[in-house]
Amino acid sequence: MNAPLSAPLNNAFDYTRSVGPTIGAFLTGLRRKQIRGGRTSDGRVHVPPPEFDSATMEPVSDFVDVASTGTVVSWSWVPTPYDGQPLDRPFAFALVRLDGADTALLHAVDAGSPDRMSTGMRVRARWAEERVGDIHDVVCFEPGVEPAEDSQAAGDPVEMITTPVRLEYTHSASAEESYYLRGLKEGRILGGRTDSAGKVYVPPRGADPTDGRPTTEQVELPDRGIVTTFCIVNVPFLGQRIKPPYIAAYVLLDGADIAFLHLILECDPADVRMGMRVEAKWKPQQDWDYTLENIEYFRPTGEPDADYDSYRHHL
Repeated sequence: MNAPLSAPLNNAFDYTRSVGPTIGAFLTGLRRKQIRGGRTSDGRVHVPPPEFDSATMEPVSDFVDVASTGTVVSWSWVPTPYDGQPLDRPFAFALVRLDGADTALLHAVDAGSPDRMSTGMRVRARWAEERVGDIHDVVCFEPGVEPAEDSQAAGDPVEMITTPVRLEYTHSASAEESYYLRGLKEGRILGGRTDSAGKVYVPPRGADPTDGRPTTEQVELPDRGIVTTFCIVNVPFLGQRIKPPYIAAYVLLDGADIAFLHLILECDPADVRMGMRVEAKWKPQQDWDYTLENIEYFRPTGEPDADYDSYRHHL
């Protein structure tokens, strides 16, 4: 039996959001080399400022400029930084209570070695040369008593930010997922079922969800089927590969008991319909890999539509 497949995965996207008046005031201050906190009803100054007072539930609107110097409250040393962390050399993550603030801010401290780190030590902000209005405008903190630089009152208020989000990990496929992916590499579509009387699932599952029995039997399916439900995509979005409008549909392969999502092309969106017969359009064989993307899309076959009663239990 072949060993399960394993591969690194990288899920990444840019998240854009409006910041509102509270976070906007904090980020605008950073771009101007100012650190702003928010005073709540109990008189405490929070850095960063919360959007709402936890006691009164009212918006926080009393902003207070605090110093760019402060005291380390607690810390943890990072001997081997990894990609995406604040510094590319050993550093400390620390909670820093800035002068004038009542809460601590989590940030990096560039101390050089753990021997130079201690609870209660004084630190100051190291500012980025080019500031855009996000937390990275403070590159890190460093040992020091006096502020490194004066503030600069320039620039428009920050109203929007874009934050790159990334998750990298290694995925190890199940035995069922592995034979399904190996099949795609060979130009075949493999499903799974418990026995000859069981339902056929594609992609295959480890167990039949109706009775919990293992899906030990492999079933090769044709690359033809029907459209069960569909959506016409009209709205463009970042990273879109196909110009709208186009069709995203659930395709139920002949012999399968569950549909999967794929593209329908070579079809006017106005002509797509439930029960429409479709077939796979495969990439050239030299481009096949362990992925469903080996099928570029599905396209109409021109055959008569399937009767609704033949697929109504598969919607």
